[in-house]
Amino acid sequence: MSSTPNSRRTERTGQSAGEDRPPDHPEQGPEREGPAEAAGRDSGEVERLRARVEELEDLRRRALADLDNLRKRMTREVETQRRAQRAEATAAWLPVLDDLERALQHAESDPASVVEGVRSVRDRAVATLRDLGYPRREDLGVPFDPARHSAVAVRPDPDVPPGTVVEVHQPGYGDDENQLRPALVSVSAEAG
Repeated sequence: MSSTPNSRRTERTGQSAGEDRPPDHPEQGPEREGPAEAAGRDSGEVERLRARVEELEDLRRRALADLDNLRKRMTREVETQRRAQRAEATAAWLPVLDDLERALQHAESDPASVVEGVRSVRDRAVATLRDLGYPRREDLGVPFDPARHSAVAVRPDPDVPPGTVVEVHQPGYGDDENQLRPALVSVSAEAG
């Protein structure tokens, strides 16, 4: 087949050489927008997306500022709570100090009252520790527990089972969940 201008037009458009109607392509139909309209639509979409990004960036900055303010406020509140707790614990010890001062005042006039004064101060101090959440433990005669006791000596004792606390050198304070210090103890061993 020879290639004439009319035959090329027919191949390209699918029309015969004599037809003058526009080709039936969707991209050139009256419903489709042209390049200028598409560019305008795309430009509007880009602007809308830019505005959304700016809005989200502003929200992010505000959230970071709120978080920073929260951190600062929490730091201040924690420090305020610490000061209040220190003041409360210190105030709990003031009666003990008062008892010591009274014992010293009576010691000059009646030296025998010193023992009674010291005993009273000790009792008040033990009660204060208990009230603060650290009760004194009576560990004599109980099985040795490494979580509650610190063994400083082991000695044979035929009267008690091995591994029993036979002497308390320094009492422990607190309970299993909140221990201030373990008791220093001597533990029984098998007589050998």
